[in-house]
Amino acid sequence: MSIKILLDMNLSPDWVDELSSKGWASVHWSTTGDPKATDRQIMDWARSKGYVVFTHDLDFGTMLALTHDSGPSVIQIRGQNILPDHMSSIVAAALQQHESDLADGALVVVDESKSRVRILPI
Repeated sequence: MSIKILLDMNLSPDWVDELSSKGWASVHWSTTGDPKATDRQIMDWARSKGYVVFTHDLDFGTMLALTHDSGPSVIQIRGQNILPDHMSSIVAAALQQHESDLADGALVVVDESKSRVRILPI
């Protein structure tokens, strides 16, 4: 099983090549949709196309909690330096550990020291 990842506008497009090189199909929102789209529009697109949203924005997790939606899954990356050259191995480890949860519906929060998972809906 391999999840598909949609990178939010607040993450570097460099993540696409980094994730793809590790086996995850990835696309940056800037190449897929309107850069001015709302978070809801991004979530709706991801759900309809079967993508997991990868973001640095806390609003996606909040939206899942407030709506009790069962998808799409969201990966939130936390920290000061969220560039691939600093966080790639940490994110890859979290993706491998939680891939089945993300495929089923989950919110995964990743920072430099740990990852946490909440199964959807929350």
